[in-house]
Amino acid sequence: MQGLCIIDRFEEAYAVIEFEGRSTFDLPRSLLPAGAAEGDVLRLAITIDHEETKRRQEQAEAMLQELMKTEE
Repeated sequence: MQGLCIIDRFEEAYAVIEFEGRSTFDLPRSLLPAGAAEGDVLRLAITIDHEETKRRQEQAEAMLQELMKTEE
């Protein structure tokens, strides 16, 4: 998924981001590039980290199995 965003304004530790003119969301300032300013256009790309997803699923399954052992 990709989209264009505009930095609408800053509010304390967050930037209010307008996504393709339809909706807004808050983004921590720390995630913005250095020097980002109100009115700057950002290109947003979101990808799925399949390896990390699988690792976390396996970790959760192992924790569940461990819990089930201790309840017996």
